Amino acid sequence: MIAGIDIGSRSAEIVLLEKQKIVHQDRLPTTFEPLSQVRRLLGNVQPLKIVGTGYGRNLLTEADIAFPVETITEIKAYAIGAAFVYPRACTVLDIGGQDTKAIALMPGGKVAKFEMNDRCAAGTGKFLEHLAAVFQIPVPEFGSYALEGDRELSINSMCTVFAETEAVSLMAGGQNPRNIALGLHASVVKRTVNMLRRVGLKFPLVFAGGVARNPCIIHLLEKALGAPLLIPEEPDMLGALGAASFGESSAAERDK
Repeated sequence: MIAGIDIGSRSAEIVLLEKQKIVHQDRLPTTFEPLSQVRRLLGNVQPLKIVGTGYGRNLLTEADIAFPVETITEIKAYAIGAAFVYPRACTVLDIGGQDTKAIALMPGGKVAKFEMNDRCAAGTGKFLEHLAAVFQIPVPEFGSYALEGDRELSINSMCTVFAETEAVSLMAGGQNPRNIALGLHASVVKRTVNMLRRVGLKFPLVFAGGVARNPCIIHLLEKALGAPLLIPEEPDMLGALGAASFGESSAAERDK
């Protein structure tokens, strides 16, 4: 049994694979003590190996963990995870807590080209989380709230601080808050679509990461792209799944 662990900015996920079958998966908030959370995720499990990914993956190699540890990049993990769930996938979009990844795939989940926004929160889950707080709407409800708007109000800045200023100014001007929220979601989608096209967007497209749970982003993306998205049942587990699958495949190669 191989454990794939994805330590992200907002949450940490574990997927246990045995003979390419998912036998267990779980998720916890990353908190300020990610290794403590990883130990909670592992519990009494004793995997043959751990494959780590995510921004905190190197913490695993430095920790006192009783199992062999290997790491792979988030790009590789998400590509392999997407191919595991959707073998015909051609493109992967992951919008996580603090970065956005657009990945063009070759057959078998190999990466052909990618682009990653990891230098600021623009267009990420953190961007939407911060603005949901401005509207005093719980994050899980922000997408549904925005879908109640009937007109996308233009938001020109993707900087979190400046976008907040624009939103507050529009509210003060008497604009419908739902239309402002819809405009904020549309600005995220516009930026995302440009990233996808730069890597050579082809369908089917897999949408993963925590923001893949946002119904407004899903709706606006499908409208902009003119095609349905493939969304895993657990979209934020794809990185951990890809890490575990990589671990199983590399172990099988060594055993030949």
